[in-house]
Amino acid sequence: MQVGIIGLGRMGGNMAARLRDTGHEVLGYSRTSPDRDVTSVEELVEKLASPRVVWLMLPAGDPTRQALRRLSGLLSPGDVIVEGGNSRFSDDTEHARMLAEHGIGYVDCGVSGGVWGRENGYAVMCGGEDEHVRKVRPLLQSLAPEEDGLCHAGPVGAGHYAKMVHNGIEYGMMQSLAEGYELLEASEYVPDVPKVLASWRHGTVVRSWLLDLQVRALEADPELAALSGRVDDSGEGRWTVEEAVRLAVSAPAMTAALFARFASRKPDAAQLKALAAMRQQFGGHAVHAATAATDGKG
Repeated sequence: MQVGIIGLGRMGGNMAARLRDTGHEVLGYSRTSPDRDVTSVEELVEKLASPRVVWLMLPAGDPTRQALRRLSGLLSPGDVIVEGGNSRFSDDTEHARMLAEHGIGYVDCGVSGGVWGRENGYAVMCGGEDEHVRKVRPLLQSLAPEEDGLCHAGPVGAGHYAKMVHNGIEYGMMQSLAEGYELLEASEYVPDVPKVLASWRHGTVVRSWLLDLQVRALEADPELAALSGRVDDSGEGRWTVEEAVRLAVSAPAMTAALFARFASRKPDAAQLKALAAMRQQFGGHAVHAATAATDGKG
């Protein structure tokens, strides 16, 4: 099957390679990647045979919206766009409605697999009308592992919604593993923390790919000395918590994991200073003076 992919970053580039590896014809476009096959979106559309399939792997928000508007004036009725980035699920309805005015189908597709997806396959969660999903199913099946991995989650928006919840769960799992690591590292009882974590990878109830990656990172850098403690979030965790509030679903682990990421960005946050001040005021507890390295004044 022929497909045009716009966006050849870490995910898009590997997905294009996996599709080629499984026999599909891929035309890739990126403004910056040397691996692009065409030099413009217009050339990409021109070289695709009708009915066309264009897969977007762009940052969520304006880059994706601008690309969709541009493609709406270039594609023809019967063509289909797959939006494979991490867009907010509530944007999908607007995207689909805008494209439907031009007779263009829309499939929102949450994709998980990271940089290992080319080799291992991707979990593919898609949303859209049956007709549109059916047109792109050969691509979806080639991206997913042979066993499971592909799910038509529901109507437009369902794919990105499923991926959002997936990432919220991911936040909680990662936070738990990180807390366990720090507890082991702080203990006087465990001299070889990486060895303990490696032993959990086989037969235990906490074995997982995330644990495998944590062990891999410690093998490369046992003290994690090359890394800072700052952890960013890309949006899905926040949206998951917002949905939990909207639906009155208790989600304490995912919420705490999101807030821990916020805290990681401010090691000497104002709220922590206020907490120390209150402890000093009511209990006379000792406080630590700000230093040049932490007080932000140079």
